[in-house]
Amino acid sequence: MRRALTSQELHNLAMNIVGKELEAQGYEFMGINSKPKKNPQFVCLKDKRLHFIVVRSISYPLDPTKYDEEFMQKMKDHAEKHEAEAYYAGVGLYNALDKSLPVYLNEDYILDYEGLVKI
Repeated sequence: MRRALTSQELHNLAMNIVGKELEAQGYEFMGINSKPKKNPQFVCLKDKRLHFIVVRSISYPLDPTKYDEEFMQKMKDHAEKHEAEAYYAGVGLYNALDKSLPVYLNEDYILDYEGLVKI
């Protein structure tokens, strides 16, 4: 039986995608928070610099490169207090057969992710 992924499962998938990229780029994980409403999702160290990364799972028809500017400005201000850099990672996850349908468990999906956006 087909089952659509829950918002938490979509968020976890987005976290895994971003986490693998961070790992491949040599980021060291200091803290990980997989709750969508707890920010940032990743606190990392790279080149002796702290990085706060906010991860969002984005569904069709929303654009994963667009983010809430007011919220991200607050995150940037928070990062600066900790001498850290703030980043946004919007991960578009769409049903491979029909973008208007949900992403289903164990079925193909389209990934629309352009990497970290510095705030």
